[in-house]
Amino acid sequence: MKIVSVVGARPQFVKLAPIHKAALAAGVEHVIVHTGQHYDPMLSDVFFEDLGIGSPGVHLGVGSGSHGIQTGAMLAALDGVFDEHRPDWVLVYGDTNSTVAAALSAVKMHIPVAHLEAGLRSFNRRMPEEHNRVMTDHAADLLLAPTQVAVDHLASEGLAERTVLVGDVMTDVLYEVRDRIGSAHSGLLAELDLRAGEYYLATIHRAENTDDPARLTEIATALGDLDRPVVLLAHPRVVAKAATHGIELNQGTLIAHAPLAYPDLIAAALSSAGVVTDSGGLQKEAFLLRVPCTTVRTETEWVETIDLGWNVLANTAEEIAAGVSRARPSDTDATPYGDGHAAARVVDVLLNAAHDARP
Repeated sequence: MKIVSVVGARPQFVKLAPIHKAALAAGVEHVIVHTGQHYDPMLSDVFFEDLGIGSPGVHLGVGSGSHGIQTGAMLAALDGVFDEHRPDWVLVYGDTNSTVAAALSAVKMHIPVAHLEAGLRSFNRRMPEEHNRVMTDHAADLLLAPTQVAVDHLASEGLAERTVLVGDVMTDVLYEVRDRIGSAHSGLLAELDLRAGEYYLATIHRAENTDDPARLTEIATALGDLDRPVVLLAHPRVVAKAATHGIELNQGTLIAHAPLAYPDLIAAALSSAGVVTDSGGLQKEAFLLRVPCTTVRTETEWVETIDLGWNVLANTAEEIAAGVSRARPSDTDATPYGDGHAAARVVDVLLNAAHDARP
């Protein structure tokens, strides 16, 4: 069996790592296509090395652009890639432009599509990610859901027959990296003269928080007014937006820093007093590491983190300050995101579905 995985952004590289290892272990041919949606080396190529994936088999080099330009360029390039490889499955990840472009290209060529991390919903149609995930779910042949909540969403949309609960592959790689790090402290401590448990780790990248200068100013000011140093891992796009609008990302307690390689990111989160983010991936990673999280959004797809008390939503400066200073949540043994063996289940499901489909 041959699987072609299409990825293009940091969270997808994390999800790809355990899938690649599970495919190799099962003797499955696995071709990795990197669209180039994230073109910064710290958000792209270095992740493949740090996660033990190896170089992508195909690199499209699409780069940045508007949603239409970026998605259109991917569509044009992917048709040729799929025609050359003719896989048994095209596997798409998450909710980016790479996801929906690969799903659309494969469906038009009558190649089966499986969607990893299917069924997530924010119910906020202003988010481009919500459009991408909904369209991909309704186009795909197989929906690989990470949680029971995701399964329920898909059932409510009439997609139950295509849905399989596999768990969350990000749990697989997070546990592996956490165990490899052990008790080692983050390199940020020495670099920035910080003390473990005495700083916050932040990431802000979503369009609703960065494209409006007033909103980005509000968030930067709120972070800079917190009671401890705040290390903002600033995506190049955010740095560019701030520079264009004259917004200072180093103010008060706020310290702008380049993005970290994945193992360093996990070490930095583990050493922190808490995480402030608008990233879906980092919300969940914080929960799995049992690090309190404050999410700068009006909603989250990962409702389990809220229900269990390890995550709160915050949008004003007052809400952000209250979120990071709240009491540590109660310990929990809940495992809503699986047991760390989701990738093996994904490959088994794809193998069995491919076998069942043969005449």
